[in-house]
Amino acid sequence: MKFAWLIIVFICGALLPFQAGLNARLGKSIESPIYASMFSFIVGAISVAIYLQFTKETITWAGVKSASIFSLLGGGITGAIFITATMLALPRIGMALTFGLVVAGQVVVAVLLDHFKILVAEQHSFNLWRLLGITLIMLGVIIVRKF
Repeated sequence: MKFAWLIIVFICGALLPFQAGLNARLGKSIESPIYASMFSFIVGAISVAIYLQFTKETITWAGVKSASIFSLLGGGITGAIFITATMLALPRIGMALTFGLVVAGQVVVAVLLDHFKILVAEQHSFNLWRLLGITLIMLGVIIVRKF
């Protein structure tokens, strides 16, 4: 089962450049990257709402009320920043550099979140292997930028 999740997450990561490219194209067509971001989120929300109609997913309002404002709003706000920033970056620095930097940023922050057990279930301490991984990713970004 764990291997299946590795494949699913890899595919989701592979979809991100397509999403950014499609959003950038939409932003150019309608002459507004901000409205393109909004359309992206509206279509995403509708897609999730349709999915929920076919599942037994439920929530409790007590759970919603007890959630922090950061938890309730943080994902949407950071998602909007991500969608808009990548859409604006693509035509300026290209797909490969944009997503090389996205991956580098994700790994650096994820390693820190793991180490300090922020937003995660279990701690994974920072070590030389993780530092090597970050270094190799950063070198990859430098190579992509240079060539």
